[in-house]
Amino acid sequence: MNLMGYYLNNNNNIEKELTLIYGIGRKKSLYICKKLGIYNLKVKFIDNIKIKILKDILNKNKIGFDLKNKVKRDIKILLDINCYRGVRHKKRLPVRGQRTRTNAKTSKKKFFFNCL
Repeated sequence: MNLMGYYLNNNNNIEKELTLIYGIGRKKSLYICKKLGIYNLKVKFIDNIKIKILKDILNKNKIGFDLKNKVKRDIKILLDINCYRGVRHKKRLPVRGQRTRTNAKTSKKKFFFNCL
């Protein structure tokens, strides 16, 4: 089944498959399924009416590609105004106050290879 541009496997539970959509975690997935009454069902057993209601609920929230674009825009704004967080993004270092002396080696490695 195709939902919001994501392909959902028919043989898995709907709660698990909804978490494949960017912006929906386990908690939000369980909340949506309980609200619709499709808790603990496989994707192939959901009728078309429930699928339509599910699509309406998902369209109301920013998820998927809309959310990815919003995050990219927000980071671009930080880069443009040249604030501290924007500078950390630019250097590919941890942004939220993590230490860089012993950890964050992967982010340092990415930055090092991008400069060469």
